[in-house]
Amino acid sequence: QVQLVESGGGLVQDGGSLRLSCAASGGTFIGYIVGWFRQAPGKEREFVACISFDEGITSSADSVKGRYTISRDNAKNTVALQMSSLKPEDTAVYYCNADRLTPLGYRQNYWGQGTQVTVSS
Repeated sequence: QVQLVESGGGLVQDGGSLRLSCAASGGTFIGYIVGWFRQAPGKEREFVACISFDEGITSSADSVKGRYTISRDNAKNTVALQMSSLKPEDTAVYYCNADRLTPLGYRQNYWGQGTQVTVSS
């Protein structure tokens, strides 16, 4: 079974930067769309950004455009989320997700356990 492991979370000041990483244990991201989601206390989990691992095509939420950059490292089989100009409202648990649809229509979807990002006022 593929397991996703997030790392890089922590406490930063308003306006600071942080880099998150997602690694696949026991598998590969090849063929997957890999994304980052976040969930703040009392709120629903929301989409942040994603990348097609093979093509490198990216997409991100309007709330983070210009501040967050998602990227992949083919050699290390990891996906990173570079966050800058962080705001208190960015505080949340950030989750990594890998998703793909097989040629026969089987969907494979995996979630990491999350990493805490806290931005102080």
